[in-house]
Amino acid sequence: MQSKTKVLLIRFSSFGDVTQTLSLPTKLKDHFKDCEVHWVTREDYKSLLENHPHIDRIWLFNRKKGFLELLKLAWKLRQQNFTHVYDAHNNLRSLVIYTLTTFLKFNHKIRRPIYRWKRFLLFKFRINKFQMPFSGQRDLIEPLVPWGIDKSLPPAPQIFLEASAEEKALEKVSSLRRPFFTLAPSAAYFLKRWPKDYWKDLIQLLPDFDFVLLGGPEDQFLKDIQAVAPGRCLNLAGALDYKTNAAIIRKSKALISNDTGLMHIAEQLGHPCIALLGPAPFGFPSRQSTLKMELPLSCRPCSKHGQGPCVNPIHHQCLVDIKPSTVANELLKWTR
Repeated sequence: MQSKTKVLLIRFSSFGDVTQTLSLPTKLKDHFKDCEVHWVTREDYKSLLENHPHIDRIWLFNRKKGFLELLKLAWKLRQQNFTHVYDAHNNLRSLVIYTLTTFLKFNHKIRRPIYRWKRFLLFKFRINKFQMPFSGQRDLIEPLVPWGIDKSLPPAPQIFLEASAEEKALEKVSSLRRPFFTLAPSAAYFLKRWPKDYWKDLIQLLPDFDFVLLGGPEDQFLKDIQAVAPGRCLNLAGALDYKTNAAIIRKSKALISNDTGLMHIAEQLGHPCIALLGPAPFGFPSRQSTLKMELPLSCRPCSKHGQGPCVNPIHHQCLVDIKPSTVANELLKWTR
């Protein structure tokens, strides 16, 4: 008879959600002590999980290989005889794995709730039944309360960098001669982005600092931001893997970020961050190291992911009214 606690954690994506979920293995190990923690995720997020001291095994899913491969993976996981299964994703693919690993087995199983009714009330009628303040990590941990796990966050760091990432980061920023800030001006949806010209203004308001711009290969607009002070701005959008991005953030004075995955990287490092928060409520930062900048507008939040449409008479007011001078003043406080 199996006596050791063996936990399967299911979270495939996305970048920000996987990063926030990195707190869960530590919570599980703290509670169950000598338990074994397995995590199934998408292949492209493997590096985020690697080197985590509380993850015993990583299982990878390639969504391009189709449903049959998913079934094969689920069957392999079933053979592991997990005592506890937590579906922290809650979509169709995760349901397949959850169902096949728990069917006719006497294990503890939980699926993270989606709260569709609460979301409907919030976005359609401005009736908020969610626990405040919004907190992405708390919402991921809270479903585990029936297992005796409390909702508090484990201390940072919860992302663990390899020496190779640190070395690559040093190489990438070797041309900089002054203290630098990292900037994350992109986001999945336009309405979650602080205006492009505000990033330019912020750089000009801080002439004694250099800046590193981080993002994906699709973020070509970062070239326009870099052009405002090319001698002080290093554009690394699309040039780095997740862990090297994290290492560069840790070497900077602070990260200034829209509501996006890099914000959660800074959180899980315990690194100073200014989070510019606009239309979306879920995945909010949860640590004291992050300064949340947001406006108390009656129209916020307006959509699940910030996809819009904006319903405010002043278009995009939730971010337009957060001025570069306000952000610059906060950053100067941190550097004195």
